[in-house]
Amino acid sequence: MQIAILLFENLTALDVIGPYEVLSRLPNAQTIFVGERVGPVRTDTGRLGLVADATLADVPHPDIVVVPGGFGQTAHMTDGPVHQWLRTADATSTWTTSVCTGSLILAAAGLLTGRRATSHWLATDQLPAFGAVPAAERVVFDGKYVTAAGVSAGIDMALALSGQIAGDAAAQAIQLGIEYDPQPPYAAGSPAQAPQPIVEALRANSDHILFGR
Repeated sequence: MQIAILLFENLTALDVIGPYEVLSRLPNAQTIFVGERVGPVRTDTGRLGLVADATLADVPHPDIVVVPGGFGQTAHMTDGPVHQWLRTADATSTWTTSVCTGSLILAAAGLLTGRRATSHWLATDQLPAFGAVPAAERVVFDGKYVTAAGVSAGIDMALALSGQIAGDAAAQAIQLGIEYDPQPPYAAGSPAQAPQPIVEALRANSDHILFGR
């Protein structure tokens, strides 16, 4: 089972690493980081580098596609090599997935038209412009398309997907193996729970949070 995780400049690190830590533990999984070119890319903090080991052309038909988000998402909202690869890969993939604003890339490539999808809570309102149906949920399955909300939700998505692929026991073993037992010190992980002044402050600063500007 070949799992292709897309890398591009200015992606969010946990969008990639969270699903990788889960999906790479599936039985017989081959996880490969792919990009427009082989070599390092910088994450959206500018301080961390991840390495693409293969080009898009090297991995035309993965079984699972994972598309992260991050500031760099905006560079992949028009047709180009990434969209072309996504459409080719999606034609034969078993699962096509995203984390955070990666769903906007999938939607812009025409893969989520008429489908329910989620994204970072500050970006879900952008999905309808690309034909997707926004859902304010942490993980959304619509056929073979699986989208996760912001950043940390990629771990939940990958665990839920692991259950679909390998069964509940295998997914639970992975969860226990990585000791994923979140007990956050604050109930501020969603706009429904966080204090409203904080929600509004983030809304007012959404361009910086989503796009780094």
